[in-house]
Amino acid sequence: MNFAQLLLVSSAPESHEPQLIDFDQTVFVQLGIFLLLMLVLWRLLWRPYLRVRAERVTRVDGYRQEAVRLEADAAERLARAEAALTQVRREGAGERAAARAEAQVREQTLLAAANADAQRTLAAARVRLEATVAGERGKLVAEAGEVARAAARKILGREVTT
Repeated sequence: MNFAQLLLVSSAPESHEPQLIDFDQTVFVQLGIFLLLMLVLWRLLWRPYLRVRAERVTRVDGYRQEAVRLEADAAERLARAEAALTQVRREGAGERAAARAEAQVREQTLLAAANADAQRTLAAARVRLEATVAGERGKLVAEAGEVARAAARKILGREVTT
């Protein structure tokens, strides 16, 4: 310590020209202080900073890897969901086609039953109509004979016998 004080206290040799930097024993003191400060700062500041920075880089890389893994997992899940959705759509289309075919069969059955019922109703109506027409024809024939006799009687002016 005495040497350092001695170096600080002693004055630099003077010259006739002004000098920017004086090189004397204080340079060694300053160099020693600088190295001591570097050692202290290395241990107290720089080493913890480098450790924290390395940890941060490691964490960021870990997060990036985790993000890549999660993205791959999400893509895989999306692909599985799309495959399942495609399968469900395919099954739905099959069920819809089966339901449509079943509905068409039922429609044909109902139409055939309605058509048969309509044919039976029509046939019964025709039978009744033919019976009614036959009855009315009989009446008309009898009436036509009477009308013809009456017309002949009026035209001839006498009674007509058949």
